[in-house]
Amino acid sequence: MNMKKIVIVLIILVALGGASYKIFGNKSAKIILSPEEAKAKAEKFINENLVQAGTEANIKDILSEEGLYKIVVNVGGQDFDSYLTKDGEKFFPSVLDMNFVMSENEDLEVTLPASEVAVKSDKPVVELFVMSHCPYGTQIEKGVLPVITTLGNKIDFTLKFCDYAMHGEVELKEQLNQYCIQKEEPEKLVAYLNCFLEAGDSNDCITRSGVDKTKLTACVSATDKEYKVMEKFNDKTTWSGGVYPVFDIHKIENEIYGVQGSPTLVINGAQISSARDSASLLATICSAFNNQPEECDRELSSAPPSAGFGFDASGSASDASCN
Repeated sequence: MNMKKIVIVLIILVALGGASYKIFGNKSAKIILSPEEAKAKAEKFINENLVQAGTEANIKDILSEEGLYKIVVNVGGQDFDSYLTKDGEKFFPSVLDMNFVMSENEDLEVTLPASEVAVKSDKPVVELFVMSHCPYGTQIEKGVLPVITTLGNKIDFTLKFCDYAMHGEVELKEQLNQYCIQKEEPEKLVAYLNCFLEAGDSNDCITRSGVDKTKLTACVSATDKEYKVMEKFNDKTTWSGGVYPVFDIHKIENEIYGVQGSPTLVINGAQISSARDSASLLATICSAFNNQPEECDRELSSAPPSAGFGFDASGSASDASCN
């Protein structure tokens, strides 16, 4: 299964909290907007048509790229790249590098797995691959954390990361933090993630979850040196398809499992699909047991968390928009 092909196609259909858009066919040549005019028009369009009520989008930068205007949009403190034709007629929340997406054999057939895990075990191995700032990665994390708490040591859970990052330097640094917290103090990972998913404030959550800062700093430094994370970020010749910086810590697992996007759930060595609410994730993971423990009968929330950062008073995710 090649999930990256599915995820990247969905990026074109879903952006800024699920707002939809249309791409129209070619028209006759239009007057080219200046960068200032394009910025004003795009900002007005985004705020009036795409973002959630009460949320304001701001355009931080605009530049010409590949015959389009590349626009750096900030929503809720998070940056993402969008594109606008220079006549101001067509807006693209994201763009595809076709050579990067297409496999060499051009085999696009994809079969989604069922939610029932085929390979059973006494202690299921659960591996969740995400990008730390991917809205759908944070969404499934909100759903799976209550499951991890419920099942405890009856499952072998590991948070892992895709081998490329779509959300820039902040994502690479955060993934180094999360990798090292899990490596050095695994018992603090759930508390840290529950905090981080509130607002994406890593420094605050390191303190609130009691992470040993000395251990964390040493681990991040050593891991960065070993995998050359920031060195490769600063060298765009190393980027995947020339588009996204690489994150090689779990590169081997990405290749073994065919991880193609965030999130990708792997249970007992095979990719598995599941809805992202806690009840569905509990059922999916519990289907991997030879003999299900009594914790599998717990009633967890079936309300799907929304994408991005934030929880409301009931514990559900609040609305958020993110690339």
